[in-house]
Amino acid sequence: MLIEFSVANFRSFWEPRKLSLMATPQKDLLETNTFESPVLGLPRLLRSAVIYGPNAGGKSNFINAMGFVRKFVVSSAKEHQEGEMIEVTPFLFNQLGSSRPSEFEVQFIQEDVRYQYGFAVTKERVTNEWLIAYPEGRSQRWFERTYQPENNNYQWYFGSRFIGRKKQWQDMTRSNALFLSTAIQWNSEQLKPVFSWFKNLFVIGHGALLAPTFTMNACQDDEKKKRILAFMNEADISISDIQMETKDFSVEDLPSDMPEAVREEVRRTLDGKKMLNVGFLHPMEGRESPVYLPLEEESDGTRKLFAYAGPCLDILTKGKILFADELDTSLHPKIMRFLLSLFHNGKANQANGQLIFTTHDTSLLDQELVRRDQVWFVEKDETNASRLYPLTDFKPRAGEALQKGYLNGRYGALPYTREVRP
Repeated sequence: MLIEFSVANFRSFWEPRKLSLMATPQKDLLETNTFESPVLGLPRLLRSAVIYGPNAGGKSNFINAMGFVRKFVVSSAKEHQEGEMIEVTPFLFNQLGSSRPSEFEVQFIQEDVRYQYGFAVTKERVTNEWLIAYPEGRSQRWFERTYQPENNNYQWYFGSRFIGRKKQWQDMTRSNALFLSTAIQWNSEQLKPVFSWFKNLFVIGHGALLAPTFTMNACQDDEKKKRILAFMNEADISISDIQMETKDFSVEDLPSDMPEAVREEVRRTLDGKKMLNVGFLHPMEGRESPVYLPLEEESDGTRKLFAYAGPCLDILTKGKILFADELDTSLHPKIMRFLLSLFHNGKANQANGQLIFTTHDTSLLDQELVRRDQVWFVEKDETNASRLYPLTDFKPRAGEALQKGYLNGRYGALPYTREVRP
């Protein structure tokens, strides 16, 4: 469960900017759009948050920030070698940006324990890393590392409640890798819940297409296939069955216009391997047998919905989290409302999965669908830096026409356009 995520000096973000999923005291949609935190003393948490803003305002960069965090946590200890550059992009519109570290912090709940984990990095090294745990609501600083440039070394701190081979893990941690990632590689049991939280995140960043592989693999299980079929039909995609076919890879299946060098590389990679193909059976009026269409011949919206079906059901079942950029692309507004309503449905989302997404679909600004504390905006200021801020900053009244207010400029985060003159 996500509580807060903050980012500073990353791409278009300069000053620290924070997204919070802690619900405000407002009572509307309380039972559907929020849930009780398992941690005593924390307010209720939101099941979703939607982010609006103009093109190039910073929406994608915020989603990509979480994508960077996830990837770095999961892979820094096993994919980087000593001396390799860290693929982080600081804010470039301030002369101090390239000399200061990019900083990220996440507060979350895993296995009913609240954690506060963060790190700061330059292209050369991790400069800071820290983890605070709150078992039984009390703060415990488990570890912290701080780079000291004056002696080109790290200062380390380990709390008494943090157990394991701390000195060995410390010595194994490279300057361009996280201690959390390294300790997991060397079997830290205590850190497994923290690492699992990041590993189980789904982050679909800007320009990334969610491959249908996850859903296709899920369809090989009969029970999961039934749920995915029901998911597609509930979204008004008329399908009577999903057909799976396994066959040997053939180079003839590749697109004819694929460059020869790429074609040859794919052939070497997949030669001799099994391929899983999927297609849908559509009922047809006046015909007993349904019509079969392979997935690649379906509409963009149907393919995207199928790709999201498996992950969404997994998130809802296991209480995971999805960050998605431009979720509405190729999806009808009614499908968007359907997806959002799944997360707001206590029966469908008993594990309290969460959805954080960017969109241009202002029809979602309906107070029968989202609470005022679920709506966020991103826009750039006069220094070209993105700022993230909640709708609640404007203290909108209950029943206020949010879509009209946004499009009329009351909340900012709109593109500036000039009138075209003949």
